Amino acid sequence: MSDNQITQFIERYLDGSMTAAERTEFELLRKNDAAIESKFAEHVQFIALMKQYGERLELEKRLNAIHDEIDVHALKEELTIHPVWIVRMWRNHHSKISVAASVLIFAVLSILIVTGKLSSDKSRYEELSQKINTIDHKVKIIGAGARTPVKPKALASAPANFRGTGFALTSNGYLVTDYHVIKNADSVYVQNAAGESFHAKVIYTEPQYDLAILQINDSTFKNLGPVPYNVKKAESDLGENVYTSGYPGDNVVYGYGALTSAANYAGDTTEYMVSIPVNPGNSGGPLLDEKGNVIGILTARQTQMAGAAFAKKSIYLLKTIQNIPTDSLSRTLNLNNKNTLAGLNRKQQLKKLKNYVFMVKVYNQ
Repeated sequence: MSDNQITQFIERYLDGSMTAAERTEFELLRKNDAAIESKFAEHVQFIALMKQYGERLELEKRLNAIHDEIDVHALKEELTIHPVWIVRMWRNHHSKISVAASVLIFAVLSILIVTGKLSSDKSRYEELSQKINTIDHKVKIIGAGARTPVKPKALASAPANFRGTGFALTSNGYLVTDYHVIKNADSVYVQNAAGESFHAKVIYTEPQYDLAILQINDSTFKNLGPVPYNVKKAESDLGENVYTSGYPGDNVVYGYGALTSAANYAGDTTEYMVSIPVNPGNSGGPLLDEKGNVIGILTARQTQMAGAAFAKKSIYLLKTIQNIPTDSLSRTLNLNNKNTLAGLNRKQQLKKLKNYVFMVKVYNQ
């Protein structure tokens, strides 16, 4: 009986296609012929190996799915802009990856040792070995990346789905922007004047005032130092000279004008109207008086009147901060009461201000 015939008998026996008489005859043949019994055992072990290999491939797919889930906030952008995320990925999932790879290697090598007599199937085992080495190599790369210190540096940002402006409330990472800027965001990043991007989370919103409070929660973020402006508690007067700083483009843009109305075009007294030309991207930027007090937050431009814009009055920013639940704050949020911009000329004010005004980049799927 040829090897092919023996293999066919074995496969028919294992898949249940033999008749009862054929099974009895084949079992008797195995009992009386040690060579056939040995081939039968080897074939069973080989099939088991193939099954386990298929299971390992499925496990690899599941691990890839875990990697995709980690990339809630656009994995490519996060790995490009913030290499430190691969460290977090390794810390959070290295046990799963290591155990899975170790089980795979151990199981396959064990079966290879047991079935070492299958010289005719050597090429199959070599293929499996290459697969195992590939997986092991990937695990080592991830591990090496986690162990290698990553120095934070400014990198170019991927295009965001929407962009606005925000400014610092405190030196430890709390910022304010407009609610409509971050509405429905899957992830939010803020970028400073030096081009450095930091991941931020939305900790509180007041849709009725179109305001949102953000917190930078990136390990590469460093304390900003004392905020140089304060938030004005009283309303400002008509005709007062005002200016703003924001990101309608890739670079910070300065705008100046005057406070022209104590209400917006629709008569809403929660907003000022100002004669400052603004563009998409300015939303959420600070509106300051000549002394450097924050008197409002830009919300929109007036499409029916050229060169006019709206700004939410600063009193509503103070109300929003007061309404934040204490359990939403992982750090203290104490506004600065000292204005170090007062007494400086406009150029000096803008130089001090630029490090506290951020581009807000919003990503959604």
